[in-house]
Amino acid sequence: MVTVAPAPSAPVAPAGPCPARLQHLGPNWYASVMGTAVIGSAGAALPGHPEGLRTLLAGFWVLSLVALVTLLAARALRRARHRDWARGDLLDPAAAPFYGCLAMALLAVGGGAVTAGRPLLGTAAAVVLDAVLFIAGTVVGLAAAVTVPYLMAVRHRVEPSQAGPVWLLPLVAPMVSAAVGPLLVPHLPPGQPRATLLLACLALFGLSLFATLLMLPLVFARLVASGPPPLALAPTLFLVLGPLGQSTTAVALIAEAAPGAVPAPYARGLEVFAVLYGVPVMGFALLWLAFATAHVVRARRHGMGFSMTWWAFTFPVGTCVTGAAALARHTGLTAYGALAAGLYAVLAAAWLAAASGTVRGLLSGALPAGLRPAPAAPAPVTGRTRSGAVR
Repeated sequence: MVTVAPAPSAPVAPAGPCPARLQHLGPNWYASVMGTAVIGSAGAALPGHPEGLRTLLAGFWVLSLVALVTLLAARALRRARHRDWARGDLLDPAAAPFYGCLAMALLAVGGGAVTAGRPLLGTAAAVVLDAVLFIAGTVVGLAAAVTVPYLMAVRHRVEPSQAGPVWLLPLVAPMVSAAVGPLLVPHLPPGQPRATLLLACLALFGLSLFATLLMLPLVFARLVASGPPPLALAPTLFLVLGPLGQSTTAVALIAEAAPGAVPAPYARGLEVFAVLYGVPVMGFALLWLAFATAHVVRARRHGMGFSMTWWAFTFPVGTCVTGAAALARHTGLTAYGALAAGLYAVLAAAWLAAASGTVRGLLSGALPAGLRPAPAAPAPVTGRTRSGAVR
């Protein structure tokens, strides 16, 4: 769910003892945490998943937790040693939207603690960890949802021809909060605490939904008017699946947490809304999945190689898995259970492709934050977009 590392817009501070490769460790790397965490949480949501998978799913959650802690520490060191680069992330129109990935990484790991990590942690510890990460992720997500569009308007000076699915990232983060928050509702005292959190999640759902509805037409209009994105950015078309699958998941989980939190008529209304909203949105998600896949196949035929944008194949598809699984619970239709299982197979294959490419790139130094310098290469003869992607 990331793009290639953008060129910084600010000068680099002296590296000191900090490895120079940390200069290139932008917020886009949090997408690998999201993509790993969703393997566990989406697998736990599958209808009738075998008990034998619980350990494997918990293992993926642990891996995502380790990756999150590692990235937080590495970026803290980067900020301490390269303050100009850290500030440049927000001022760079290609990097700033990825602060939504930081929020979603915190939320994905937090939610995964309850869904996939509970066998290892126990219920009490899982709920505490989820609560801490939910609060942190929601605060960061709301800040990104306000700050990034504001900077786009007053500092970045972007043009309509630059619109892309990456612009959705800071707007989707509150939707992830809306899907994670209901997991905490049953663990709060009855009465005002439960009702407050549940309705806050519904407000976050609305905030993200209407902001996405404002931005998505720009993305689609850019595709129709200006043609397909650069090859390296073709996988980012999958990002549109994120708000679709996550919103379907959110309304379903809100409905499931509503009994005992809000009066019965509202709880019943939310149950009905979960189906009336989720079914058509999941239909559009499948349409967009086919549309994005066609663009990626085209890009692959034209020479698209691996880049960190391949992580866009993971978390958005994972949200569609949880959305389809939620519809299976609410409608009782086996077709949605089969859809969730099929999408999960796609998710697993996408994770393997993204993870193996990332490991190879780090070990070889092909990625900017690699473990050793990349080998010298001839001067490029292709053009480069403002986001840093090769055309």
